[in-house]
Amino acid sequence: MRYFSKYCFQIWVRFVDRLSEMEAFINVVDNSGFTGAAKRLGISKSAVSKHISALEERLGARLLDRTTRRVSPTEIGMSYYDRAKRVLTEAADADQMVTSMQSSPRGLLKISVPVSFGALFAGRAITAFLAAFPDVKIDLVLDDRFADIISDGYDLALRIGALPNSSLKVRKIAETQSLLVASPDYLGEFGTPNSIDDLLRHKLLHYSMLSNGNSWRIVSRTGEERQIRTGGSLTANNGDVLVQAMIDGLGIGFAPSFFLCDHLKSGALKPILTDHPQPIIGIHLVYPPGLYTQPKTRAFIDFMVEYFKGKGPKDW
Repeated sequence: MRYFSKYCFQIWVRFVDRLSEMEAFINVVDNSGFTGAAKRLGISKSAVSKHISALEERLGARLLDRTTRRVSPTEIGMSYYDRAKRVLTEAADADQMVTSMQSSPRGLLKISVPVSFGALFAGRAITAFLAAFPDVKIDLVLDDRFADIISDGYDLALRIGALPNSSLKVRKIAETQSLLVASPDYLGEFGTPNSIDDLLRHKLLHYSMLSNGNSWRIVSRTGEERQIRTGGSLTANNGDVLVQAMIDGLGIGFAPSFFLCDHLKSGALKPILTDHPQPIIGIHLVYPPGLYTQPKTRAFIDFMVEYFKGKGPKDW
């Protein structure tokens, strides 16, 4: 047993030495020399040189070209640099994961949420979250476009509807469905459509941020998906504007149920083609991929899932 423990310790020492050699090599390349690498690592220049020599000896290859003016990686050294940097990045991520999992949620969350859903529902949920987690701050951006989470620096985004293929992580928090509606005045003047084809003779109000362009995807009574091009007098990139236009009798709209419930209850809007299937639409949180999720992000996701728990198309 003592021999085994000693053997394991020796393996661990060799592993640590390898990481130290990799770190020294990467810093020499990044800083174009031994002096800069030594300053960055907080060790002597001779110690950096010793690490590089040990690394090249162990690998049996020259990784650096050294001149009196500069140090640069050889071709094989550049290939090793790329791999070694990934190894050290993953090791750092593993360390940070353990540290994060033991800490409480804190820090700034930057979140993108569609305008109307944010104003109607997400704002109240976020207020409740901040009350429960006072060490977290939130930068809430209301925007109907699909923000590029990575390049725009978001921690999370709330998205409604079909999600494009991507590497982002996804968590569903609720469901809705799109309904065809119009005002009683509009239907009284222009008639009530009884089929999908009847819609072609009506004024259709269009939400321009739909992923499928200027058309609606509607499921027929037989389950076939139809695409209807919209050509009404109003196209807008904001749902609230379109809902008001529906109420004012400007045309027929196709919108998520969370927009419409109050207006349907009051009679300001009436559903049409109710005998057609109404597919469920997911409401999701999406966030960047990675080996771990920070406590502030994990806490927000779990809170939102619980806050909207059981919310379906008829519950808004």
